[in-house]
Amino acid sequence: MTTHSPTVEDAHRSAGADAAPPIFYQTEADHHDHSSGGTMLGFWIYLMSDALIFATLFATYGVLSTSYAGGPAPAQIFDLSLVALNTAMLLISSITCGMAMIAMEQGNVRGTQLWLAITGLFGAAFIGIELYEFAELIHEGATPMRSAFLSGFFTLVGTHGLHVFSGLIWIVVMLVQLSQRGLIMENRRRLMCLSMFWHLLDVVWIGVFTFVYLLGVLR
Repeated sequence: MTTHSPTVEDAHRSAGADAAPPIFYQTEADHHDHSSGGTMLGFWIYLMSDALIFATLFATYGVLSTSYAGGPAPAQIFDLSLVALNTAMLLISSITCGMAMIAMEQGNVRGTQLWLAITGLFGAAFIGIELYEFAELIHEGATPMRSAFLSGFFTLVGTHGLHVFSGLIWIVVMLVQLSQRGLIMENRRRLMCLSMFWHLLDVVWIGVFTFVYLLGVLR
């Protein structure tokens, strides 16, 4: 009887039989790319739904804008100089928000925080002036219950103001996140969403200023 000594080919065959099957996995970079894409798509859908809400409010105001019910008309209660100042506050905040995005792209954490803080200050000034305007109108008796026109006005302008206030809270949260974690990928994505949200509010306000205040006074 002859014995068969193991050869190199047998060793390779045995090693191949014991080898574990290949493992397929997703890299962390791929995971972040897919997550970022899904987040941005979802946020675009939110912005479109928000735009539809404002479009509905504009349409409602357009229907009610001449229903004074014996109450004051726009030309009697709107202070265009005050509204122009408020508009300037919000438009300047849009510029400073853009500067924050430029600093983010440059990897400048301090610069991003600084421009975000300035944006928040202009936004807070906008809210303060708007609350002052509302207080003056209510003091004069121009309350939301006075007429359909005033109900539509307070609803449209107040909804926009609530969005700006939400943006201010978002800015504060991002300032804390940047101080704790810096410009990581997640924070960059959140800042991009914040920037789109803030610019949408600027566009909506231009519509409010033109359609509600200017046309209201000139009508």
